[in-house]
Amino acid sequence: MQFDPSRLKYDANGLIPCIAQDHGSGEVLMFAWMNAESVARTLATGAVTYWSRSRAGFWVKGESSGHVQRLVELRIDCDRDCLLALVTQEGPACHTNRRSCFYTSVQDGAEVEILTPMP
Repeated sequence: MQFDPSRLKYDANGLIPCIAQDHGSGEVLMFAWMNAESVARTLATGAVTYWSRSRAGFWVKGESSGHVQRLVELRIDCDRDCLLALVTQEGPACHTNRRSCFYTSVQDGAEVEILTPMP
């Protein structure tokens, strides 16, 4: 069956959540939103393209920072309302210069930073 981005389940704003995961290590890198056009652009170019709600525009990961995400595989969850992008990540994925946006752990009721910024 040919993939059709319009068959995904988007929210009322036309967005679908996308989790980026490192293809090699399995590490969860970040979460962002996509719309049908950013899904199509990602598949056409291999450069992971998100929809930035704050900028109300397309955001090609690494376009300004150089920390590029290249798509290896795009997966759709069972309800068709969430995406998993398996990527090759160049440099940190987080805007805080950490490998992953998930650098804070809740341990014994306290927040603990478990990843330091990359040099």
